[in-house]
Amino acid sequence: MRPSGRELDQMRPVSIETGFTKHAEGSCLIKMGDTHVLCTASLESRVPPFIKGSGLGWVTAEYGMLPRATNTRVRREAASGKQGGRTVEIQRLIGRALRAGVDRVALGERQITIDCDVLQADGGTRCASITGGWIALRLAVNKLMKAGDIVTDPLVDPIAAVSCGIYAGQPVLDLDYPEDSEAGVDGNFILTGSGKLVEVQMSAEGSVFSRGQMNDLMDLAEKGVGELATAQIAATA
Repeated sequence: MRPSGRELDQMRPVSIETGFTKHAEGSCLIKMGDTHVLCTASLESRVPPFIKGSGLGWVTAEYGMLPRATNTRVRREAASGKQGGRTVEIQRLIGRALRAGVDRVALGERQITIDCDVLQADGGTRCASITGGWIALRLAVNKLMKAGDIVTDPLVDPIAAVSCGIYAGQPVLDLDYPEDSEAGVDGNFILTGSGKLVEVQMSAEGSVFSRGQMNDLMDLAEKGVGELATAQIAATA
């Protein structure tokens, strides 16, 4: 029995509220169980120097957690004058995951920055950030297309992510914090809406795993991302 009472292949309840902020070109509040992340997309007419003049667009991301997103207060990283290694790793992951679903030629020479702010954490914050980040990106691109600034849709396929792991000897989908903290194997799976792999992060957290178990987790991830992609399309229709 999972701590939440869910079935092994059951996602946490997912809710998406688009247009959550007034000023961003695209925004949503995504809730995956008790993990809540605010995602915003900001359009800029510039690109990083290394692609300036190439005609290619760029999608990047920043990630952060509010001090009381967890059960104890975490000091703001700005107060220490630098970002932690975990933060840097996660925001790079979000950026490259979202770029995998973008035709950068069709986007044109402009940058879209996705900001992911974790309001409340209960496991899977990077996965929720990627899933909600794509929604914010989709909404921002819709504005560009409506204004006639781009003529070809640069978003090739939805991008979503879900965690899977081995908990109490069983493969489970969409780990919450009690499961994540006790899982023998933990993985983050990023896929396109059509089921193609973008990135997989898997590690043994106390016990090794077999090829068969990895395949079981992949099957769960495909199911979970399929449900998330359906929710993404419905939210941005």
